[in-house]
Amino acid sequence: MAEELEGKHGVQSLEIGMGILRAMANGQRSMMLKDIAAAADMPASKAHRYLVSLIRAGLVDQDPMTSRYDLGAFALNLGLVALDRLDRVRLGLNVIAQMRDEINQTTALAIWGDRGPVVIRWERPRRPITVNVITGTTLELLVTSAGRVFAAWMPKKIIAPLIAEELKRTSLPAELRSREAVETMLSQIRAQGYASTNGQHKVEGIESVAAPVFNFKNEITMALLVVGVQGMFDTSPAGEVVNSLRQYAGELSVRLGAHGEPKLT
Repeated sequence: MAEELEGKHGVQSLEIGMGILRAMANGQRSMMLKDIAAAADMPASKAHRYLVSLIRAGLVDQDPMTSRYDLGAFALNLGLVALDRLDRVRLGLNVIAQMRDEINQTTALAIWGDRGPVVIRWERPRRPITVNVITGTTLELLVTSAGRVFAAWMPKKIIAPLIAEELKRTSLPAELRSREAVETMLSQIRAQGYASTNGQHKVEGIESVAAPVFNFKNEITMALLVVGVQGMFDTSPAGEVVNSLRQYAGELSVRLGAHGEPKLT
């Protein structure tokens, strides 16, 4: 009977220990005992007993110089394993559906393929005039918003030869036919946090904006897109579309463990 009750009600001491870990994680820095106890809403003496056990388990470390506590190696490993097992595509598909419902525009999700970004799914809005997005094809880097986003944040050793190939094409807009012009554009994209085609999209009359999604290594892992008809589609920095796009991309990045500045190599 006692085992049955324990199975239903859980192990209280474990829940208390997890409460301490949660308080430390929310603190976002190493903490003194008194601060951990206050955050976990318990006496310092009780918090200390749990911290001793958490240190033995590798979930907490204590700096002998400052006496501050922080998450231990095992806790970090658990977090990395959990992040690695997240289905990033599934999360991305949920996000583009939510974003479509909010702004009533065509939304899409792109991931990196062999030689560039590939749209793997798009969501149709509820409006009489819509833009259909072709899935499965590799997008160009310099004349699509998703391509520009990946070009801005992917490692240069991968991007540089692909850009060099595109620069040989005479169909490029005149203002993008030099490496210096491309670098200026990519710097601007990194500074503003998103890319737009600004009337230079490969399909006439179609406009798009895209924002990067980063993983726990702070590396770009996906791009969220919004696509619409030029002239019926607000791509201004303070507009609803860009604000929604950046918000959802940022929230998904946090969900995937991104923190700090994006990684550039």
